[in-house]
Amino acid sequence: MSRVAKNPITVPSGVEVKIANGEVNVKGSKSNMQLTLHKLVSVNQDDSVITVASVAESKEGWAMAGTFRALINNMVVGVSAGFTKKLQLVGVGYRAQARGKVLNLSLGFSHPVDFKVPEGITIETPSPTEIIVSGCDKQKVGQVAAVIRSYRPPEPYKGKGVRYADEHVVRKEAKKK
Repeated sequence: MSRVAKNPITVPSGVEVKIANGEVNVKGSKSNMQLTLHKLVSVNQDDSVITVASVAESKEGWAMAGTFRALINNMVVGVSAGFTKKLQLVGVGYRAQARGKVLNLSLGFSHPVDFKVPEGITIETPSPTEIIVSGCDKQKVGQVAAVIRSYRPPEPYKGKGVRYADEHVVRKEAKKK
């Protein structure tokens, strides 16, 4: 049985949650988000506390309840505080520059890489070797950061490439004669 599903979600002030017709709508200062519920999951709201439970006492029902509890919690946090991922560029000549809805990357290729920023995501470059991806949807922020990282993942010998700020790259020793 899922223990995640049993934790209640506290809704902060300034966030409005509506549950109707199998959908959860969350409205906050940053954005509006909605989620369609699974048939095995029921959601109840008492003032500023949301509880998620399984309709059927089955293993699959409690697994889905835990998943939807996490998704609803991410929506509540996203519309109030938002999510950010920080990326670093390591390598000689590796640069990033945000221009409107396009991120220009110089990653050692013979051509520059232009990444179109999806809707709902903001990208900042405080320095040429730092990229900050932020938005309300946790999944979308993580996916955009992963796509940017996939252009040049860190290699194990010199550590060059695009990496997460908190990522530890395991370095290998060079070949010896």
